[in-house]
Amino acid sequence: MEDVRAAAARIAPYIHRTPLLHSRSLSEIMGIEVRLKCENLQRAGSFKIRGAMNALLQIDPADRPRGVVAFSSGNHAQGVALAARLLGMPATIVMPENSVQTKVKATQAYGAEVITAGVTAATRDTVAREVADRTGAAVIPPFDDWRIIAGAGTVGLEIADEWPEVASVVTPLGGGGLLSGTSIGIGDGKDVYGVEPAAGNDGEQSFRTGEIVTIDPPNTIADGARTLRIGDRNFSVIRERVKDVVSIEDGPLLEALKFAMYRTKLVIEPTGALGIAALMTAKIKPKGPVAIVVSGGNLDFALLS
Repeated sequence: MEDVRAAAARIAPYIHRTPLLHSRSLSEIMGIEVRLKCENLQRAGSFKIRGAMNALLQIDPADRPRGVVAFSSGNHAQGVALAARLLGMPATIVMPENSVQTKVKATQAYGAEVITAGVTAATRDTVAREVADRTGAAVIPPFDDWRIIAGAGTVGLEIADEWPEVASVVTPLGGGGLLSGTSIGIGDGKDVYGVEPAAGNDGEQSFRTGEIVTIDPPNTIADGARTLRIGDRNFSVIRERVKDVVSIEDGPLLEALKFAMYRTKLVIEPTGALGIAALMTAKIKPKGPVAIVVSGGNLDFALLS
C-alpha cells in the first residue's frame, strides 16, 4: 500500500482522476448498487498510463535520453508512448502484427517508433529486449513489474477513497497488473474478482491450480487480454488477495459491451467490458455495493458491425 500511495502522489500531475459513475441500469439488473470506474476516460484511453508513468518517473534523469522500449498489443503501448512524450523521452514499442490498427496508429501519434514486422504475441518480449540491448533503452514490461503494479493500484485507491462503502471490486484480467494492483489499492476487507475471456483463461486456470499456466495465443475480441500467461509478481499478489477469477465467452461479452454502450453512453473496448459481462451473466454474484473497473475505451468500431 505504501508503494501504491507513493505512485499516486508521483503520477497525479500527469493523469486524470477518472469518475466513478453510478449505473442505474446495472444496479437494477443486479439488485445492488453498481458503479463504473471509468478508466476508458483516462489519458491514452486506458488505465495503462498509470503504471507506465509510475515506471518512467523512476528512471534516473541521466538515463532518460536513452529512452524506453515496451512490448504490448495496444493499451500499454499507448500508455508508455504518451508517458515518454510527456517526459521528453524517446520510445520504441514492439507490437504483434495482428494488433488492432487503431491502437498502432494511436501509439505512433504519440511519437513512438512502432515495430510490428514479424512480431507475434510469443516473440514481442524477445524482440523488445533485443532493442534494449542494442540501444540501452529501459524495458518497461506491461504487467510483471512492481512499478507497473503500484501504478495500476491507484485505481483501487481512488475507488476506496471516493466510495468507502464499496464491498466488491471487479476488474478485467490479462497479465494481472490491474487485478493485482487494484487488490492492493482497494485495501483489506473487500472482495476482489478478476474476469478474462474464455479463449484466454490462463489466469482462471492458474488461480484454480495454484500454479501459473501458459497457453497458446488466444483468439478473442478482448485484445487487451490476449496474454499467454499471468505475471509471476502479479500471481503472487492475486493468490493472496483475490476472491475468484472467472472467464466469459466472446458472444456474451459483445452483447454486454453493446448493452453498456447503449445504456451508459460510454465508449468501451471489449476488455473493458469483461467485468460488466461477468455480472450480467451471473458468472460473478458479488456482495454489494460493487465497483466495476472499465479498463479502457480504445474500441475498434468495426467490431460493432
